[in-house]
Amino acid sequence: MANKIATILGVVFLLVGVAGFVLPGLLNTHLSLVHNIVHLVSGAVALWIGLKGSVSAAKTFCIVFGVVYLLLGIAGFVAGADADPSTGVPGPHDARMFKVLPGTLELGTMDHAIHVLLGVVFLIGGFATKPAVVRTA
Repeated sequence: MANKIATILGVVFLLVGVAGFVLPGLLNTHLSLVHNIVHLVSGAVALWIGLKGSVSAAKTFCIVFGVVYLLLGIAGFVAGADADPSTGVPGPHDARMFKVLPGTLELGTMDHAIHVLLGVVFLIGGFATKPAVVRTA
């Protein structure tokens, strides 16, 4: 299951990374140059692990990425503050703007929700994957 999750989310990350250059406010997110590059690199790694990685590697990848994305989403909700975005498509105040790198990488409420969702999906993929059975003669 981890290989499938990594493959599917790898494709999604690549698509969002490319789309972010044209639609920086896609789904009310704040897709800056740096954010798009992070998506492209994450997508390439996820896709490679999903297609070429072992079950064990994909399981570990999903668990690690799941924890990272879940914590990033939670941190955004906790540490975010009412602010104007200065990257992506400027819009109204965001009640939970988390400026990781002000003016370069900023995450809003929708970004946090998506990161939590991605974290949960990655964790499900990782923990629902049974370890590969090694048979010896």
